[in-house]
Amino acid sequence: MGRALLITQRVGPGLIETIDELTAKLNLDQMPIIGEAWIYQVFAVVMSALVAAYVVKRVLDHLERRAERTNNMWDDALVYAARRPAWVLIWSMGLMWAARITANQMDEGLADVLDQVQRILLIALLCWFILRLMKEIEQRLVDPRYRAKPVDQTTVSAIGKLLRASVIITAALVVLQSLGYSVSGGLAFGGIGGIAVGFAAKDLLANFFGGLMVYLDRPFAVGDWVRSPDRDIEGTVEHIGWRLTRIRTFDKRPIYVPNAIFNNIVVQNPSRMSHRRIYEHLGIRYSDIGHMEPIVHKVREMLKAHDDIDQNQTLMVFFDRCAPSSVDFFIYCFTTPVWAEYHRVKEDILLKVLTIIEDHEAQVAFPTSTLHLPDPLALRGEFQSADSGKQVANESHERSNA
Repeated sequence: MGRALLITQRVGPGLIETIDELTAKLNLDQMPIIGEAWIYQVFAVVMSALVAAYVVKRVLDHLERRAERTNNMWDDALVYAARRPAWVLIWSMGLMWAARITANQMDEGLADVLDQVQRILLIALLCWFILRLMKEIEQRLVDPRYRAKPVDQTTVSAIGKLLRASVIITAALVVLQSLGYSVSGGLAFGGIGGIAVGFAAKDLLANFFGGLMVYLDRPFAVGDWVRSPDRDIEGTVEHIGWRLTRIRTFDKRPIYVPNAIFNNIVVQNPSRMSHRRIYEHLGIRYSDIGHMEPIVHKVREMLKAHDDIDQNQTLMVFFDRCAPSSVDFFIYCFTTPVWAEYHRVKEDILLKVLTIIEDHEAQVAFPTSTLHLPDPLALRGEFQSADSGKQVANESHERSNA
């Protein structure tokens, strides 16, 4: 340290003398200042905004890397939502400051306009930041990477839409208030106009409130399989909007259903079934009725031992009825709610039932008709007697004519 101070003391006076000699030779003290002082101020403001934007970018990059290493979803959403609004805020405030300096040199009335523009810009940036934050939180609430039990997408979407609408309306009212307009008068006019709009757009409002009821009651969600026995509606829900719900049918056709319809129809949601029921009738021939009891017993034991049949639900196999061409028994049990898996289990059970019927030397009945014919010899004798009587009658008729 002492050596460095010694070098500075030796070099310092010589460096100052060199600068003074160079200034004297160039006559810098006598040169006029290029332009006005406010130009340098504007340049300094722009350069300050550039430096501030760079510093904020580096800080946000560091915070984003730190947030990614945590399990908290709120810090990720906050940093990501603040990135673009912060960059726009720095540059817009820098430009507004430079414009204010310029306005003071040109027109003092322009400064008042810039004040209003600055207030509106700050409100808009704050609204933008809140909307981005809400969007990021909405995406993370339904993402299994951030939550062990994701929140229902339909509920999150409904609450998000209501909050976004509230933020936008509030920001619009604050802007009007900052511009000097009476918010209370605007609300009174809006109430009167709302009545007229309500009468003119009653169908639109009906769809809006129908969508609100779908969001609140949640009879179905995006991805559910729904159908209505009242209307020709069946398919998978793809999107629930404020006016329409888009349903994709199983032949891949989109159906756009106004939300008001759901207030007046019955909607079934097979996606929320806890089990699927297997309920089938099978019949054997009347000639095999002696095998009915062992067949029913064997089928019942097979179902009790089946891995895909829920033993905690109702399970029944009983002789049911005497049909015109068969004696029937029924199978009643419950299995998995998955559609494709349900058909696999049903196929397996029916094949095993048919095997049991064959093992008992019985046959599955099918519609038959029994035709009873008389004895062929007796029938021939009746025909011959009829022919002889007809011949005698003809001969008697010929004699009477002669």
